[in-house]
Amino acid sequence: MDLLAHLEAYVATADEASFSRAADRLGIAQPLLSRRIKTLEEHVGGSLFDRSRRQIATTELGVLLLPYARDVLDRAQRLRQVARSARRSRVCAVGVPADCAPAALARAIRAGTEQGITLGMRELPPLERASGLADGSLGYALVRAAPEGAPLRVPLGLASAPGPEDCGSGGSGRAVHLDELRPRRGRTAPATVPAPLLLLVEDQVPYFEDRLLRAVARAGLPESRIRPAGPAATALAETLAGNALLLCAEPFARRHGAPWRPLADHALHRGYDVSAAPGRDGTGAVPGWLAALLASAVGAVPVRRGDAGPMSGGEDGRARLAARG
Repeated sequence: MDLLAHLEAYVATADEASFSRAADRLGIAQPLLSRRIKTLEEHVGGSLFDRSRRQIATTELGVLLLPYARDVLDRAQRLRQVARSARRSRVCAVGVPADCAPAALARAIRAGTEQGITLGMRELPPLERASGLADGSLGYALVRAAPEGAPLRVPLGLASAPGPEDCGSGGSGRAVHLDELRPRRGRTAPATVPAPLLLLVEDQVPYFEDRLLRAVARAGLPESRIRPAGPAATALAETLAGNALLLCAEPFARRHGAPWRPLADHALHRGYDVSAAPGRDGTGAVPGWLAALLASAVGAVPVRRGDAGPMSGGEDGRARLAARG
């Protein structure tokens, strides 16, 4: 027996002193309401209403039990209200890279509020975002993937110290090939120590590091040129001081005033997918509005259908792809 539904029928009938009006109030058919009253009377072991008169009246037992029935219904209503409030206030953790644009993350938080979801952004390394989805500590996350198979792509490039030629220039330069980083030999040129290539935590992913090291070897660069960046602030300070080159996305470099050139090798760009924890909402699906806002926050561009590899159009096409970041 659905006790709450039967108590609602009992209280409505007592209030209305009519089976038909009580049924209309509850939005159910009168025969169903009558069956619920009869079942409840069998449950409590006595009649709740005197049906011998033209207008029904509540029996002594019915009057005695009525305040208790109202109390049960009131408590059930408060329980539902608390549950709704808890659902609205529950924070859904979202795993994001540390170099996301704060303004874009703020837009995602505001959009979540409009959708009735409280989003909590958590900056985590790539492997921790993947494990957070698996163990359920994250509701959603931006997950790294190979760029050729990912729905979102973030062009990577090299940030450097500003020079006189960079004054007033907000755009990215032509694509850079790694072999251009080899020291130029000259008879009169003084020997210089090549600037290291710093790798942010976001790119310290095994498959990406393997690709980068193979590309570095093909370009004739020593593996020692590649170094972990450590804290982003320190890496940026070294880069802006002219002591290093920083591998990063253009929006990250632009926010900190560093000139940036995209890498020509698209296999070294970042690939992302926005994923949900398994079984979330029964489907594991990511809301479209959230996916779009997280893609914007990371500076990703959607991969067009039919793209089997780098975008066509030569250097100009690759530069335009990077600029869209």
